[in-house]
Amino acid sequence: MIDDYLGRFDKTGRALGLGMGQVLEVEDRKGGGMPAEAALLRKAQPSGALWVMDERGAVMTSPEFAQALAAQRDAGIGDMTLMIGGADGLDPALRAEADRALSFGAMVWPHMLARVMLAEQLYRAVSILAGSPYHRA
Repeated sequence: MIDDYLGRFDKTGRALGLGMGQVLEVEDRKGGGMPAEAALLRKAQPSGALWVMDERGAVMTSPEFAQALAAQRDAGIGDMTLMIGGADGLDPALRAEADRALSFGAMVWPHMLARVMLAEQLYRAVSILAGSPYHRA
């Protein structure tokens, strides 16, 4: 499902100046906990904006998310990372570095479901920006 939604996002988003979503995964093989995972995530992150998924983050509607993505694009920010932390969440220092923290709500979701939901919201966002009937609000 992730590949399907990211493929749709890429196809629709390219014409809008958005697209080329990809999943990058890091693994703390040494067991250093959240600080070690944060160091690996920082190393894997391209330059640009950092948005983190966190249960304490802002809850947005899909149209608000679409407009936030468009605002990043319009500000000339070429790369953006949407980061999902490990089982214990993201290191507080890394969360503090984020440009924005988003939440899917008060419930906590397994990582793979969160990835699918985020990939779908990326596709939904470009569909909204493109005026596609996919989003029926």
